[in-house]
Amino acid sequence: MAGHSKWANIKHKKAREDAKRGKVFTRLIKEITVAARLGGGDENANPRLRTAIAAAKAANMPADNIKRAIMKGTGELEGVTYEEVTYEGYGPGGVAVIVETLTDNRNRTTPEVRHLFSKYGGNLGENGSVAWMFNKKGYIIIEKDKVSEDDLMELVLEHGGEDVVDEGETWGVYTETAAFEEVRQALEAAGIDMMEANISMIPSTTTQVEGKKLQSMLKLLDAFEEHDDVQNVWSNMDFDEAELEA
Repeated sequence: MAGHSKWANIKHKKAREDAKRGKVFTRLIKEITVAARLGGGDENANPRLRTAIAAAKAANMPADNIKRAIMKGTGELEGVTYEEVTYEGYGPGGVAVIVETLTDNRNRTTPEVRHLFSKYGGNLGENGSVAWMFNKKGYIIIEKDKVSEDDLMELVLEHGGEDVVDEGETWGVYTETAAFEEVRQALEAAGIDMMEANISMIPSTTTQVEGKKLQSMLKLLDAFEEHDDVQNVWSNMDFDEAELEA
Protein backbone atom coordinates (compact mmCIF):
# COMPACT_ATOMS: atom_id res chain seq x y z
CA MET A 1 0.00 0.00 0.00
CA ALA A 2 3.01 2.27 0.48
CA GLY A 3 3.41 3.45 -3.08
CA HIS A 4 -0.33 3.94 -3.45
CA SER A 5 -0.52 6.22 -0.41
CA LYS A 6 2.62 8.20 -1.39
CA TRP A 7 1.14 9.05 -4.79
CA ALA A 8 -2.23 9.83 -3.18
CA ASN A 9 -0.53 12.35 -0.89
CA ILE A 10 1.24 13.99 -3.85
CA LYS A 11 -2.11 14.32 -5.62
CA HIS A 12 -3.69 16.02 -2.61
CA LYS A 13 -0.99 18.65 -2.59
CA LYS A 14 -2.06 19.49 -6.15
CA ALA A 15 -5.77 19.34 -5.41
CA ARG A 16 -6.21 23.04 -4.69
CA GLU A 17 -4.69 23.96 -8.03
CA ASP A 18 -6.93 21.43 -9.78
CA ALA A 19 -9.97 22.86 -8.00
CA LYS A 20 -9.14 26.34 -9.27
CA ARG A 21 -9.15 25.04 -12.82
CA GLY A 22 -12.48 23.32 -12.32
CA LYS A 23 -10.94 19.96 -13.17
CA VAL A 24 -12.22 18.28 -10.02
CA PHE A 25 -15.79 19.37 -10.75
CA THR A 26 -15.58 18.12 -14.33
CA ARG A 27 -14.56 14.64 -13.21
CA LEU A 28 -17.17 14.50 -10.48
CA ILE A 29 -19.96 15.63 -12.83
CA LYS A 30 -19.01 12.88 -15.28
CA GLU A 31 -19.08 10.26 -12.53
CA ILE A 32 -22.45 11.45 -11.20
CA THR A 33 -23.92 11.44 -14.72
CA VAL A 34 -22.70 7.90 -15.48
CA ALA A 35 -23.77 6.59 -12.06
CA ALA A 36 -27.28 8.01 -12.57
CA ARG A 37 -27.49 6.59 -16.10
CA LEU A 38 -26.48 3.11 -14.98
CA GLY A 39 -28.29 2.87 -11.67
CA GLY A 40 -31.01 5.55 -11.64
CA GLY A 41 -31.26 8.97 -10.03
CA ASP A 42 -32.25 7.86 -6.50
CA GLU A 43 -29.07 7.92 -4.42
CA ASN A 44 -30.70 5.78 -1.71
CA ALA A 45 -31.06 2.94 -4.22
CA ASN A 46 -27.81 3.60 -6.10
CA PRO A 47 -24.60 3.16 -4.02
CA ARG A 48 -22.34 4.39 -6.82
CA LEU A 49 -24.37 7.59 -7.16
CA ARG A 50 -24.41 8.04 -3.39
CA THR A 51 -20.62 7.81 -3.26
CA ALA A 52 -20.25 10.23 -6.19
CA ILE A 53 -22.57 12.77 -4.56
CA ALA A 54 -20.65 12.49 -1.27
CA ALA A 55 -17.40 13.20 -3.14
CA ALA A 56 -18.99 16.18 -4.88
CA LYS A 57 -20.21 17.62 -1.59
CA ALA A 58 -16.74 17.12 -0.08
CA ALA A 59 -15.38 19.20 -2.97
CA ASN A 60 -17.96 21.92 -2.22
CA MET A 61 -19.81 21.43 -5.50
CA PRO A 62 -23.05 23.49 -5.59
CA ALA A 63 -26.25 21.46 -5.20
CA ASP A 64 -27.54 22.73 -8.55
CA ASN A 65 -24.54 21.26 -10.35
CA ILE A 66 -25.15 17.89 -8.70
CA LYS A 67 -28.85 17.99 -9.60
CA ARG A 68 -28.15 18.82 -13.25
CA ALA A 69 -25.57 16.04 -13.52
CA ILE A 70 -28.11 13.53 -12.20
CA MET A 71 -30.78 14.78 -14.59
CA LYS A 72 -28.39 14.43 -17.54
CA GLY A 73 -27.73 10.87 -16.45
CA THR A 74 -31.40 9.96 -16.18
CA GLY A 75 -32.23 11.66 -19.48
CA GLU A 76 -34.32 14.46 -17.95
CA LEU A 77 -31.79 16.90 -19.43
CA GLU A 78 -29.89 16.49 -22.67
CA GLY A 79 -26.28 15.47 -22.14
CA VAL A 80 -23.28 13.59 -23.49
CA THR A 81 -23.23 9.79 -23.25
CA TYR A 82 -19.99 8.57 -21.72
CA GLU A 83 -18.48 5.10 -22.07
CA GLU A 84 -16.32 3.56 -19.37
CA VAL A 85 -13.02 2.31 -20.79
CA THR A 86 -10.13 1.00 -18.68
CA TYR A 87 -6.58 0.76 -20.03
CA GLU A 88 -3.67 -1.25 -18.63
CA GLY A 89 0.02 -0.93 -19.32
CA TYR A 90 3.53 -0.44 -18.00
CA GLY A 91 5.37 2.74 -17.17
CA PRO A 92 9.12 3.35 -16.87
CA GLY A 93 10.95 0.69 -14.88
CA GLY A 94 8.17 -1.83 -15.38
CA VAL A 95 5.65 -0.05 -13.13
CA ALA A 96 2.12 -1.42 -13.61
CA VAL A 97 -0.47 1.24 -14.48
CA ILE A 98 -4.28 1.18 -14.71
CA VAL A 99 -6.04 4.15 -16.33
CA GLU A 100 -9.80 4.48 -15.89
CA THR A 101 -11.58 6.78 -18.36
CA LEU A 102 -15.04 8.10 -19.16
CA THR A 103 -15.08 9.05 -22.83
CA ASP A 104 -17.58 10.13 -25.47
CA ASN A 105 -15.21 8.90 -28.20
CA ARG A 106 -13.16 5.75 -27.62
CA ASN A 107 -11.50 6.18 -31.04
CA ARG A 108 -10.02 9.47 -29.82
CA THR A 109 -9.10 8.37 -26.31
CA THR A 110 -7.33 5.07 -27.07
CA PRO A 111 -4.57 6.50 -29.31
CA GLU A 112 -4.09 9.41 -26.90
CA VAL A 113 -3.60 7.03 -23.97
CA ARG A 114 -1.22 4.89 -26.06
CA HIS A 115 0.75 8.02 -27.02
CA LEU A 116 1.17 9.10 -23.39
CA PHE A 117 2.45 5.67 -22.36
CA SER A 118 4.95 5.76 -25.21
CA LYS A 119 6.00 9.39 -24.69
CA TYR A 120 7.18 8.73 -21.14
CA GLY A 121 8.90 5.40 -21.70
CA GLY A 122 6.05 2.99 -21.11
CA ASN A 123 3.69 0.94 -23.25
CA LEU A 124 -0.02 0.21 -23.45
CA GLY A 125 -0.84 -3.44 -22.73
CA GLU A 126 -3.76 -5.80 -23.22
CA ASN A 127 -6.73 -5.95 -20.87
CA GLY A 128 -5.75 -8.10 -17.91
CA SER A 129 -2.03 -7.55 -18.38
CA VAL A 130 -1.58 -5.80 -15.00
CA ALA A 131 -4.97 -5.90 -13.26
CA TRP A 132 -4.01 -9.16 -11.53
CA MET A 133 -1.46 -7.18 -9.48
CA PHE A 134 -4.20 -5.06 -7.88
CA ASN A 135 -7.10 -5.59 -5.48
CA LYS A 136 -10.24 -3.48 -5.61
CA LYS A 137 -10.83 -1.93 -2.19
CA GLY A 138 -12.56 0.97 -0.53
CA TYR A 139 -10.09 3.74 0.28
CA ILE A 140 -10.77 6.74 2.51
CA ILE A 141 -8.31 9.52 3.38
CA ILE A 142 -8.72 11.49 6.61
CA GLU A 143 -6.56 14.30 7.97
CA LYS A 144 -4.90 13.33 11.22
CA ASP A 145 -6.25 16.29 13.17
CA LYS A 146 -9.84 15.15 12.52
CA VAL A 147 -9.72 12.00 14.68
CA SER A 148 -7.32 9.94 16.79
CA GLU A 149 -5.98 6.65 15.44
CA ASP A 150 -7.57 4.62 18.23
CA ASP A 151 -11.02 6.17 17.78
CA LEU A 152 -10.82 5.80 14.02
CA MET A 153 -9.68 2.18 14.20
CA GLU A 154 -12.50 1.30 16.60
CA LEU A 155 -15.15 2.86 14.35
CA VAL A 156 -13.74 1.36 11.15
CA LEU A 157 -13.49 -2.18 12.54
CA GLU A 158 -16.94 -1.94 14.14
CA HIS A 159 -18.46 -1.30 10.71
CA GLY A 160 -16.60 -4.00 8.81
CA GLY A 161 -13.54 -2.05 7.69
CA GLU A 162 -10.18 -3.72 7.16
CA ASP A 163 -7.41 -1.44 8.41
CA VAL A 164 -6.26 2.08 9.29
CA VAL A 165 -2.76 2.99 8.03
CA ASP A 166 -0.53 5.90 9.06
CA GLU A 167 0.24 7.62 5.74
CA GLY A 168 2.25 10.56 6.98
CA GLU A 169 -0.02 13.60 7.12
CA THR A 170 -3.18 11.50 6.85
CA TRP A 171 -4.89 8.28 7.91
CA GLY A 172 -5.67 5.81 5.17
CA VAL A 173 -8.76 3.67 5.78
CA TYR A 174 -9.01 0.45 3.77
CA THR A 175 -12.13 -1.69 3.38
CA GLU A 176 -13.42 -4.53 1.26
CA THR A 177 -15.72 -3.13 -1.44
CA ALA A 178 -18.80 -4.64 0.22
CA ALA A 179 -18.09 -2.77 3.48
CA PHE A 180 -17.04 0.54 1.92
CA GLU A 181 -20.42 2.25 1.97
CA GLU A 182 -21.17 1.27 5.58
CA VAL A 183 -17.78 2.55 6.76
CA ARG A 184 -18.15 5.79 4.78
CA GLN A 185 -21.62 6.42 6.21
CA ALA A 186 -20.40 5.67 9.76
CA LEU A 187 -17.59 8.21 9.39
CA GLU A 188 -20.05 10.75 8.01
CA ALA A 189 -22.48 10.11 10.87
CA ALA A 190 -19.63 10.60 13.36
CA GLY A 191 -18.89 14.01 11.83
CA ILE A 192 -15.44 13.00 10.60
CA ASP A 193 -14.50 14.92 7.44
CA MET A 194 -13.04 12.81 4.62
CA MET A 195 -10.59 14.23 2.09
CA GLU A 196 -11.35 11.40 -0.30
CA ALA A 197 -13.60 8.33 -0.28
CA ASN A 198 -13.77 5.99 -3.25
CA ILE A 199 -13.21 2.52 -4.62
CA SER A 200 -9.54 2.19 -5.58
CA MET A 201 -7.22 -0.36 -7.12
CA ILE A 202 -4.64 -1.16 -4.44
CA PRO A 203 -1.45 -2.92 -5.60
CA SER A 204 -0.62 -6.25 -3.98
CA THR A 205 3.09 -5.78 -4.81
CA THR A 206 5.05 -2.63 -5.65
CA THR A 207 7.82 -1.74 -8.10
CA GLN A 208 10.56 0.56 -6.82
CA VAL A 209 11.74 3.27 -9.21
CA GLU A 210 14.41 5.93 -8.82
CA GLY A 211 16.39 8.53 -10.72
CA LYS A 212 15.30 9.30 -14.27
CA LYS A 213 12.77 6.46 -14.28
CA LEU A 214 11.05 7.97 -11.23
CA GLN A 215 10.93 11.40 -12.88
CA SER A 216 9.51 9.91 -16.09
CA MET A 217 6.97 7.87 -14.12
CA LEU A 218 5.75 10.96 -12.25
CA LYS A 219 5.47 12.85 -15.55
CA LEU A 220 3.42 9.97 -16.99
CA LEU A 221 1.02 9.95 -14.04
CA ASP A 222 0.72 13.75 -14.21
CA ALA A 223 -0.06 13.55 -17.94
CA PHE A 224 -2.84 11.05 -17.31
CA GLU A 225 -4.22 13.17 -14.44
CA GLU A 226 -4.34 16.15 -16.82
CA HIS A 227 -6.15 14.26 -19.59
CA ASP A 228 -9.79 15.31 -19.88
CA ASP A 229 -11.10 11.76 -20.31
CA VAL A 230 -9.20 10.23 -17.38
CA GLN A 231 -11.10 9.68 -14.14
CA ASN A 232 -8.58 7.66 -12.13
CA VAL A 233 -5.00 6.45 -12.45
CA TRP A 234 -3.48 3.71 -10.29
CA SER A 235 0.02 2.26 -10.28
CA ASN A 236 2.18 -0.05 -8.20
CA MET A 237 5.00 2.49 -8.10
CA ASP A 238 7.04 2.89 -4.93
CA PHE A 239 9.84 5.40 -4.40
CA ASP A 240 12.03 7.09 -1.82
CA GLU A 241 10.26 10.27 -0.77
CA ALA A 242 13.61 11.85 0.19
CA GLU A 243 14.73 11.52 -3.44
CA LEU A 244 11.56 13.21 -4.62
CA GLU A 245 12.05 16.14 -2.23
CA ALA A 246 15.67 16.49 -3.34
